[in-house]
Amino acid sequence: MKNFDEKFDFRDARNLSMCMDFYELTMSQCYFNSDAKDKIVSFDLFYRKNPDNGGYAVFAGLEEIIGFIQNLHFSDEDIAYLRSLHTFSEPFLDYLRHFIFTGDVYAVKEGTPVFPYEPLIRVRARLIEAQILETAMLLVVNHQTLIATKAKRIVRAAQGRAIMEFGARRAHNFDAANYGARAAYISGAAGTATTYAGQKFDIPVLGTMAHSFIQSFDSEYEAFLAYAKTFPNSCTVLLDTYDTLRSGLPNAIRLAKEYLEPNGYRLAGVRIDSGDMAYLSKKIREALNTNGMNDTKIVVSNSLDEYLIQSLISQGAQIDSMGVGENLVCSKSTPVFGGVYKLSSVMENGEMIPKIKVSENIEKVTNPGFKKLYRIYDKESGKAIADLMTLYEEQIDSEKDLTIYHQMNTWKNKTLKGGSYTLRDLLEPIFIDGKLVYDVPKLQEIRSYSESEFAKLWDEVLRFEFPQVYYVDLSERLLKLKLSMLEDIKHVK
Repeated sequence: MKNFDEKFDFRDARNLSMCMDFYELTMSQCYFNSDAKDKIVSFDLFYRKNPDNGGYAVFAGLEEIIGFIQNLHFSDEDIAYLRSLHTFSEPFLDYLRHFIFTGDVYAVKEGTPVFPYEPLIRVRARLIEAQILETAMLLVVNHQTLIATKAKRIVRAAQGRAIMEFGARRAHNFDAANYGARAAYISGAAGTATTYAGQKFDIPVLGTMAHSFIQSFDSEYEAFLAYAKTFPNSCTVLLDTYDTLRSGLPNAIRLAKEYLEPNGYRLAGVRIDSGDMAYLSKKIREALNTNGMNDTKIVVSNSLDEYLIQSLISQGAQIDSMGVGENLVCSKSTPVFGGVYKLSSVMENGEMIPKIKVSENIEKVTNPGFKKLYRIYDKESGKAIADLMTLYEEQIDSEKDLTIYHQMNTWKNKTLKGGSYTLRDLLEPIFIDGKLVYDVPKLQEIRSYSESEFAKLWDEVLRFEFPQVYYVDLSERLLKLKLSMLEDIKHVK
């Protein structure tokens, strides 16, 4: 049995190496045939648009990616299946049989607020090795970052009231429920109803009773009493099985007065799962206070999202905590994150040569080259004022003026006075030469770090509606490189 005082082993025992798009293998066979398999390349994983038209995303999933890379291998069963497809050569299958990742991976820390177009993960590796990571990294980042972002919006809307993740039964299978709970916890959820997530990630687990529990007894009060006798120190009862104000609430007060209080306990809470939650919560609070139960908490659930929570609070709803299900764990309003994984450079004669993807859709034009990513902070306020992509070899002296540029337009620029700002390199080394060099933090540490980083963002960036667009800019050298490559492509025939 796991000792929960020990550092959690985050690796998934399953061999998920074959969870990839088939074209990763067909391309790799071509690379193998052309002796390009050992060519060193770099890829950037980034996204193009914030969920829900918001001002940010919350990067999550790095821990699962680390576990995947550590366990990346092709078993005899995998090789036998690939052979049965009559698509791949025996030398290539033998290469896969002995496959080991030997490259470098850099990434922003989990819980970091991130923004469109900046590299969240940078891979530098042999071509086949880098290619084979594509699907796994995208599916992990796209899912967990999406849910962490939605959870952050919901937690912020609650204005300090506890948010409980209740979404397992609406999630898209087991992993989505468990890792969705993990992502929600990073962004401030108080806990989860998913027991396995509690066991695997050491997240607080929460839950009391369903309507079926109450229906299974001859009366509502008998159900309440049975629960109170079993859990007297943490008794929360569900009020809306029959009639919230005329049955559930009077029976809850009766339970407190006839059983809990005479035996030295207090009714911990009441929950409503339907009806007009603003109106009902006010009526419930009034009745509870009248009966000396000011400490009894009111919990609500039922299709909540950040906008409904905001509305309830503005109406003066008397709510202490909220259970949020499908709108959180499925990010129902924006169910796709849209991260992509694009080639950015190829090594030739010992030099990383930049590559660019061009499209008629300007938002799909990539930022070329082997890059660094910095976050720039205002020295006086400590607030983040921009993120900056530079070429890897560039050196920035924060004591000198720095001009940062829009990703496509040189006339859109901003100059920061030397000495007025500080820089932080956001891309931290995770794997070097295939070896894990990153000290994987515990989930609580990721959560605390995320909270501290969000405190460094301006409120205008965090607005739900029409947020201020956070600057993600390029250095002058990188912008000139990008524009020159685009100009060169115009003349290619």
